Amino acid sequence: STALLNMMKDTLTLTFLICLMFYQNWRLAIFAILMIPCAAIISRSLGKRMGKAAREAQEHSGNLARFLSEILKASKVIKIYQKENFEYGRAKKFIYGLIEKLKKMTLIQIRATPIMEILTGFIIGGFIYYSGYLVMEGKIGINNFFSFLAAMMLAYQPVRSLATLNITFSQGFSGAYRILPLIDQEKKIYENDNLKNIIVDKANIEFKNINFSYFEENKDQVLHKINFKINGGQTVALVGHSGAGKSTIMNLIPRFYDPTSGDILIDDQSIYNSKLSSLRKNISLVSQEITLFDDTVRSNIAYAAPDSSEEQIIEASEFSKANEFIQKLPEKYDTIIGENGVRLSGGEKQRISIARAILKNAPIILLDEATSSLDVDTEHKIQQAITYLTKNKTTIIIAHRLSTIFGADKIFVVNQGKIVDEGTHLELLKNSLIYQNFYNKQLKHN
Repeated sequence: STALLNMMKDTLTLTFLICLMFYQNWRLAIFAILMIPCAAIISRSLGKRMGKAAREAQEHSGNLARFLSEILKASKVIKIYQKENFEYGRAKKFIYGLIEKLKKMTLIQIRATPIMEILTGFIIGGFIYYSGYLVMEGKIGINNFFSFLAAMMLAYQPVRSLATLNITFSQGFSGAYRILPLIDQEKKIYENDNLKNIIVDKANIEFKNINFSYFEENKDQVLHKINFKINGGQTVALVGHSGAGKSTIMNLIPRFYDPTSGDILIDDQSIYNSKLSSLRKNISLVSQEITLFDDTVRSNIAYAAPDSSEEQIIEASEFSKANEFIQKLPEKYDTIIGENGVRLSGGEKQRISIARAILKNAPIILLDEATSSLDVDTEHKIQQAITYLTKNKTTIIIAHRLSTIFGADKIFVVNQGKIVDEGTHLELLKNSLIYQNFYNKQLKHN
């Protein structure tokens, strides 16, 4: 923005001064404006070098930022494997690489000023020699000479400024080349304001011939003709090996992805013919990968409903079994929990996540391995919280521990992107070899 403003100001100033010089003496004016193309040639050369150096510097800066983020998150791993010196060496490589590129940029900028000063000196020296000849010949008066010289000296500053603008623009464009492809990337999930809000009453969910692939150019489908129906208020579980497609099925409901073909209906309304915001308003998600913010406990719970009262927040915490540990925190609900809840245990973070979902009070609940990697006591507390959260709600659960889904109204067995079996726990034990295998392995493990 500064470069554009200066360009407009200097261009107007230079235009008027050139007009004045031509008014005074057209011969001297032609001689004086020779400095403009010379300055442009030099500026173009320096601009190309600056653009290349700026792109390289920004790439090194991005690499350094990524490296710092990695080592800060992996501090425990670095310490236990005693890799401090190794990471210190990598840090030096990234830092000094960036410094070299910044030095290169600075040198280019430093060269621009003396080059323009030398060029201007030659032009002014030549002008004085030529204009002195014209004065001696009587072709120009001494008053016109000084008037012309004043105009030319005033034109020197905008010419120098315009010549170095190319360097500034080159720096800006080098950043644009990195960021514009991200900004211009086409959205895959569209929010159409002209569509109607979805009306969720019973919260029946139906998948119709759903096929899905993560990459458009990839012909291999992750999901193949998925068809099932969930009645409102039912608890349904998805069981299968890792990579079978369970999480993909769940992610299609809030439209984190759109299928290659097929349709998903909620209460007989296509989610693709409804406003995206109204769809997600009716869905709560509790995931294995918990996301918390570097803020207070209160703010993290109220994230789903910022206008909630203190009583509602505490009530949600009590039902999620979170209130008991929150009361032991230094500042209770005003305690800052750190980046992604670093000051809390896994079970505590999970209970805050469930409290947030309870506060939202959505009719559809998605639970993605919400009790994985927890001890038995913590899992029991979270199961109690989940029981309250899912009461009278349409619930879809992904769980590796079959003990958490024995009471599900229906269990779908997913294998290689297909639903191969369905039924209750007891029905699948009789009829599904895959489910029997899961059950027997976990029984032996326990």
